[in-house]
Amino acid sequence: MARGKKNEKEGDDLLDKLVGINRVAKVVKGGRRFGFAALVVAGDAKGQVGYGSGKAKEVPEAIKKATDKAKKEMIRVPLREGRTVHHDVIGIHGAAKVLVRSAPAGTGIIAGGPMRAVFETLGVQDVVTKSQGSANPYNMIRATFDALSTLQSPRGVASRRGLKVSSVVGKKAIISKEDKIAEKK
Repeated sequence: MARGKKNEKEGDDLLDKLVGINRVAKVVKGGRRFGFAALVVAGDAKGQVGYGSGKAKEVPEAIKKATDKAKKEMIRVPLREGRTVHHDVIGIHGAAKVLVRSAPAGTGIIAGGPMRAVFETLGVQDVVTKSQGSANPYNMIRATFDALSTLQSPRGVASRRGLKVSSVVGKKAIISKEDKIAEKK
């Protein structure tokens, strides 16, 4: 499968991105036996995303295993206006800590390495992220998925609390100059 291309043969319109490939060696009597581990992120660019890792003796087989696992273990993420996350969230996995923030339209995907692949396949257009701690791609992706799995939409929160969406979101308070002056005194 081509890197970052739509998967045409299955007709499910999933986008998959290869995040990384590791070569590992097993030392045996006759020398070294090499194996490969692949990390893949797959998504439909409409709010569903998943990741998977696969190991095999050959690279294409490892990528295929990882892609199949990523497609099998997808999660749905609520998006605001189909372009950004609803609220800021922190995800942690091991020593990896990830901060995901919503962004105004036109910002783009400001994310590094493995997180960029997650947000591109998820279908997010505007997001600001910061990775703190571990730079290991496996742990960064797991921390990102931890953050994405804790996201909540205002509609979901309102239905759980038995309120209207407008009462959960609320209007931003408009403070006049007189109110600001009164607050300072």
